[in-house]
Parts: sequence; structure tokens; C-alpha cells
Amino acid sequence: MASKIHMPNPVCLIENRDKKFFVHPEALQLLSGIHQPVVVVAIVGLYRTGKSYLMNKLAGKKSGFPLGSTVQANTKGIWMWCVPHPGRPDQTLVLLDTEGLGDVEKRDPQNDSWIFVLAVLLSSTLVYNSIGTIDQHAMDQLHYVTELTEHIKSKSSPTENSGALEDSAEYVRFFPTFIWAVRDFSLQLELNGQPCTEDEYLENALKLKKGNSREDQAFNRPCECIRLFFPTRKCFTFDRPTNRKNLHRLEEMEESELEAEFVQQVRQFCHHVYKTSNPKTIPGGHVVNGRLLANLVETYVDMIHNGDVPCMENTVLALAQMENSAAVDEATGRYVELMDQKLKLPPETLQELLGIHAKCEDEALQVFMAHAFKDDQQQFQAELMQVLDEKKEAYCCQNKLESSKRCKALLKRLSQELEDRINKAFYSRPGGYQDYCNDLKTVRERYQQESGKGIMAEAEVEQFFKDQEVVGKAILQSDIALTEKEKEAEGARTRAEAAERENEIQRQQQAEWEQKLEDQKRSLEANIEYLKEKMEKDREKLLEEQNKMIESKLQEQKALLEAGFQDHAAQLEEEIFLLRKESENIRRQDWITSMLNAASNIFSSVLPVLINGLVR
Repeated sequence: MASKIHMPNPVCLIENRDKKFFVHPEALQLLSGIHQPVVVVAIVGLYRTGKSYLMNKLAGKKSGFPLGSTVQANTKGIWMWCVPHPGRPDQTLVLLDTEGLGDVEKRDPQNDSWIFVLAVLLSSTLVYNSIGTIDQHAMDQLHYVTELTEHIKSKSSPTENSGALEDSAEYVRFFPTFIWAVRDFSLQLELNGQPCTEDEYLENALKLKKGNSREDQAFNRPCECIRLFFPTRKCFTFDRPTNRKNLHRLEEMEESELEAEFVQQVRQFCHHVYKTSNPKTIPGGHVVNGRLLANLVETYVDMIHNGDVPCMENTVLALAQMENSAAVDEATGRYVELMDQKLKLPPETLQELLGIHAKCEDEALQVFMAHAFKDDQQQFQAELMQVLDEKKEAYCCQNKLESSKRCKALLKRLSQELEDRINKAFYSRPGGYQDYCNDLKTVRERYQQESGKGIMAEAEVEQFFKDQEVVGKAILQSDIALTEKEKEAEGARTRAEAAERENEIQRQQQAEWEQKLEDQKRSLEANIEYLKEKMEKDREKLLEEQNKMIESKLQEQKALLEAGFQDHAAQLEEEIFLLRKESENIRRQDWITSMLNAASNIFSSVLPVLINGLVR
């Protein structure tokens, strides 16, 4: 399948050239071919700290991302490697190796900040790679995390406190999980003389210091940001892989040549990433596939190019427009594909054709619902509804034309002898009219016995008999074997038959309108039902996001209380109250009912012609 991309080597996704970022079209094309959900793991950290080695291991390879063997930074920009997820065949693992931060040759901290921001925005799991220990120096190097609210906006209309830590809950909606990888760790994992876990070591390092001095605030700032922005976090420590003189040939060495403890630590790290890293999502819980990730990359880089601060709310709305439009095209394509497969033989009745249409429309709706998101006004679903109804009408017309063509050809063949006799004046004799009527009856009987005529079978035979009325009337008047009274009676009978045929054609047309109206009612109900199901799923996703934010606030509040920061904890209380109130509003059933009623009016408005035709 096109969605399963197997890249033998990484490619440059975002090039960092002359302190500007450029997206590589080839990389976007590769991403756009991935239709599966993507699990995006990005790694950031100072240059020459071994980031690429870990990413190669996640790819299941010894080499790929360049490790470099000098004091110069090797990776420039952001490189991408898409590989099959080792534990989930229905997902693709996208690995992003970023340019090393703090490169002395670059001397541009702003450029480094944007690298960090892009890694945060694009990933579902962010790995921060550092050397040594988590101490004050390590925290100082992670100043990028304190600048996130300056480089990312969660909403297009900022509140009074927008950009402050008080708004961190909004960022939790779309920020990745956080892993701190501490390389060349040489200390004993102990706290107060007792053994501790790596996670306990991290949490202890993130404890806030009491005091209001500038030094205390400088220390607390990155700790507070990590605690608030990344409530889901993990720590791994790694021994030195080998002695210093062999580090330059690390990617050439077999695992048996490396320190056994280091090999085991890398395996545990990879296992954790594979098991816990979720597919990338955007606010609202919509799962990102390769195409959507490509759009995200392009959108963010364009914003940075234009000097804008990436705004998640605007980005999601812009992506929704693109994705929903593509979803309409995909659903329409699927419908046409299925209809073409199933209509190789013309249906015998309109009911049969509408039954086929209903099944194909159902599959098309499933395709649309799987990809569409934030179609709050149901603009795109209504567009799809109208397009499919127009396609259905086109298939009905096409089917009628094909059926008419077959029926006319059949009637021409069956009435050939009749036409020959008319042309030779065979019926212009006494008793000729009765013979003519018998031959007409034979044509009808033979016609009825033929199969594969399609939905125009009755209409075409009725039209054939209508066309014969003038000929029949002339033969009747020329038949001297009949009295004038008999001719008058026969003429009355034929006129009555003609009137009955006309009435039958009108009844068929009325039945066709009613069948189509019934199909549109079915389509309307199906669209409403699918929309209701999607809204309920979206509500569950929203509640999950809300719970995630509430949980992060409660977790931070508890930690602050335990550390004696009562004032900080009190500030969180109102935020938690507002989040819970918002959750209650999301849970209300009348929220969905109101939207479904509005959607029903929108959907009905795209199909007025048929209803007006019926009334007329």
C-alpha cells in the first residue's frame, strides 16, 4: 500500500540555511503518501551529545542519522526517517533528528529556539538529550522551554494572561510527552542515602526552591515550565557506551563491543518509546496521518518565515479546511469507484439502482467521517451530500440512456417483420387491421420475455406503441371488412388504451419521484446518524483532553502543597474549577441535540429541487 513507506535512509525535512528554514518538497511528498496514523518522536539537545545514535536505534538500524565524529555539529535543520512501527502494523513511526542546540559556530539562540519549538509542535513524544547530570547547569541549558509561550500561541484571541504559565492547560492539549535522556551518567541513583528510580531522580531535580530572589526565580522557571507543559514525563539515564577513544566509531561497533549496561539501557529506552508513544494528535483529538503532518510542517515553517508566531487554533482551522476538502474528494472518489464496479450490468429497476447507491454512499460517508474534523458548520458534509446526490442523478440518467438504447434496439429487432409488412402495405386489405393488432401483440409478448432491458423497459415499449398509433389508425380506416360502427368502437378502444398508457407513464414518473424522495430521506437520516456518532466520539476526545488538563493541574497543585507553595497552589484552584465547569458543558446532551437540529436544516437545504419537483 502507498501508506506504508519504507525509507532506506533519512531525508532532510526542514533545512536550516542562512538562519532561515526551508521545507524539502521531496520529504513532504514522502509524508503525504503515508495514510496511516503517525507516531512522531523528535529528539532535541545540545550538539555532540549523541542524539542521532538513539534515533538510529529507534529505527532499528546501526546507522542512518549521521553521528559525526568531530566537535562540529553534524545535523543541520531537522532530518526525518519514516519506518514501520515495530509493534503496530497500522501505524508509521516518524523519527525527527534535530540540529544540535548551542552550536558555537552558529551563534544564533533565536534560531535554536525555533528548532526546539518545531520539535515540540511536530512530535507526539519529545526526547531531550543531555550529558552528565540534571543540575543547575542542565536546567540553564534548557532555557528553550521557558520561551515556548513566546514562540507558540494556543489561541488566536489571547486573553489578558495569554503567554503566562496560567495558560499552560491549553498547551497541554497539543504538547508531546516528555522524555529526559541523561547520557554518560556516572552517579549513583540515590536520594537522601536511599536508592531511587530514574523518574524519582527527575522529579527531585524539578522541585521548586522557596524564596523570591532573582536566583530562586531563575532556577524555578524551567522547572515550573516542564512541570506544567509536560505533565507526562519520563527519565532515562545511560552509562558511557564505550571508552572515549572509541566513541568516533560508535556506529561501526557491535553491541558485544559496547558496555553491557549501556546496551540494556538503550533497549529499555526503545521499548518504552515503542510502547507508550501515541500517534500525533491535534486539539480536538484528531489523529494525524502523514499527509496532515506534511501540512503541519509546511504551515509552521511558513509562519516562522513570515515572522509570525505559530498559533495552534488558526493552524487547526486552516488544516481542517484542507483536510475536509480532501475528505470530500476522497469520499467522492470512493463512491464513483464502487458505483462503477457495481453498475457494469444495468439494474432492472430504479429501486435496485437506489439500493446500490445507498451502499456506496454509506462507504463514502465512512471515508469522509474518518478524515474530516472541525466541520462545525457541516459545510463539507453538506457539500459531500450534494455532490453524491448529483452523482446519483447522473448515474440514473446514464442508466436510463443505456436502458433506452438496449430497449430501442430490442424493439427494432422484434418489430422488423411488422415494419416490413407496413412498408409493403401488407395490412391494406380486408382483415388487415386484426392481423396488425395480432402482430403488435406478438411484439409485446416477445419483448416481455427478453431480460436485461433495464429500468426504461416499460417506458420504451409504451412509447413504441404510442408511435404506432398513427399507423394503426390509418390501417383501421382502410380496412373495408369493418363497418363504420366497428371502426368507431375500435378507435374508442385504442384511444382508451393510449390514455391508459399515458396514465401509466405518469404513474411511473410519480413512483420514480417518490422513490428518489424516499432515498433522499434515507440519505438525510444516514448523514445525521453518522454525524451524531462522530460528535459523540469527538465529545469523548474533548473530555479526555479536559481530564488530561485537569489531572495535570491537580498533580501540580498537589506537588506545590507538599513543597509548601500554598500561594501557587491556590492560584491553580480557580483554573481547575473553570476546567471542570467546561467539562460539564461538554457532557450536556442538549449540546449535541442542538447541533444535530442545525445540521438537519443545513442538509435539507442542499436538496430542495427534488422536493419542489414533487410538490409541483
